[in-house]
Amino acid sequence: MMVHESQVITSVPGPDGKQITLKDLPEPTIRRWVTRRKAEVVAAVRGGLLTLKEACERYNLSEEEFSGWQKLYDRHGSKGLRVTRVQQYRG
Repeated sequence: MMVHESQVITSVPGPDGKQITLKDLPEPTIRRWVTRRKAEVVAAVRGGLLTLKEACERYNLSEEEFSGWQKLYDRHGSKGLRVTRVQQYRG
């Protein structure tokens, strides 16, 4: 029987295609969420750098809020994550 060791993911492609690591992510104490930072966290979770639970705990987000970021990013790209555009893109 072959046993597979779990691989630790140390970097994932960011929203701009460049590799990002945990040290590239916003600080856990971040207060101002610009589109780039939201997109980086979405990419980190999707790539397995952080779990959804870890991201929500690290940034004090609800799963619903994070899910909203993912949906907006999927539908509209980074522009969908702009705070000033959220009302326009929701629906």
